[in-house]
Amino acid sequence: MNGWLLAATVGLAGGLGAALWGVATGPLRRRVVAQNLSTALACPGLLLLSQAYNRPSYVDLGLVLALLGPVGTLVFARLLADELAEDPPRAWGLTWTVAGLGAAAVTALCVATGPSRAMVKLLVIGALLISGNVIASRALSGGFRGVRGG
Repeated sequence: MNGWLLAATVGLAGGLGAALWGVATGPLRRRVVAQNLSTALACPGLLLLSQAYNRPSYVDLGLVLALLGPVGTLVFARLLADELAEDPPRAWGLTWTVAGLGAAAVTALCVATGPSRAMVKLLVIGALLISGNVIASRALSGGFRGVRGG
């Protein structure tokens, strides 16, 4: 077992286990936050597994997850807007913690990869992952000031 595999295992087992518990139990606001954070945890896990097993195709899966995960959360935020307005989720601490984990994983992988097209791809994935999940978390907590739904 190398360090990449250990980091991926710790991140996936701990983070996704907690996210699964959050999705399966509790009020609606905790379930939608846990769903959002599960994609933010799975993507760095896939990137770390890509380096651990030397499988570049896992990076492509991470890219797809970084794109579609926040979009799925935005769909939930729109469909459940009335229920979430009554008791909006507040998970900014968790959101920024998971964003920091993603940034740390992408930074470590960029250092290991070195200057190349693969590093640019990792940076794009990191930017999509962090910005997408911050936007999705903001949408879950009531949207953006001055923006009204139709």
